[in-house]
Amino acid sequence: MDEREVRYEVEGGTARLTIDREAARNALSPAVVQQLIEALSRAEADAAVRCVVLTGAGSRVFCAGGDLGGMSGDGFLSAHDGRRAYGLLLQKFQQVKKPTVARVNGHALAGGLGLVLACDLAVATADAGFGTPEIDRGLFPMMLMALLQRHLGRKRALELVLTGERITAARALEWGLVNRVVPAAELDFATGALAASLAGKSQAILALGRRAFFTAEDLPLGQAVEFLASQLSLNILSEDAAEGVTAFLEKRPAKWNDR
Repeated sequence: MDEREVRYEVEGGTARLTIDREAARNALSPAVVQQLIEALSRAEADAAVRCVVLTGAGSRVFCAGGDLGGMSGDGFLSAHDGRRAYGLLLQKFQQVKKPTVARVNGHALAGGLGLVLACDLAVATADAGFGTPEIDRGLFPMMLMALLQRHLGRKRALELVLTGERITAARALEWGLVNRVVPAAELDFATGALAASLAGKSQAILALGRRAFFTAEDLPLGQAVEFLASQLSLNILSEDAAEGVTAFLEKRPAKWNDR
């Protein structure tokens, strides 16, 4: 994989994906989108990886969104497929079997905010800003809006996309767009602690539970309950469920086999 725009590093069970375009505010070029998709597949296939962390290079911007200079393509359909790839990337974050954490080292705007929302959890620096400024460029945040609608109520989601105004990290935490807000000096510790916690769980049960969560999210209540009941039965039949219950009764840490 060409890693000139996305760095891929593994340490302590965590794969760290870094958008490495600091001079371009870590904007999402077509190459970045494709390399992120490939990096997620690479992490999923690596048994040593138990958690994925996504971040941007530098200390000011996590990701400023799409690269407006790279929006044109070789013909209309080619350009459309290129833009559609970003939507496939958002879906890839939910389809991957391993938990994901956004290390938001700076502003997360437009498509960059979409990446934050696509990750399971997010830790942000206190001085990070969040928003969808596309409207001021004569554009609309079409694809990331699918995730924004699932994170926010109608009024707040519309406020962001219609006004293009930026909100603070504190407000993003209040609205549930991120899980933690910390001083910049504590970002690595807070992100590492969260990733280590996820890495210490049964990977089989995490994968089963994440898939059930995202599937049930779009089902009517009755269907969701029935579906989740079936997933609970699968969960109970797993080796790690038996180990977890036994370890609890024996008052010892569980030893996961990830099965």
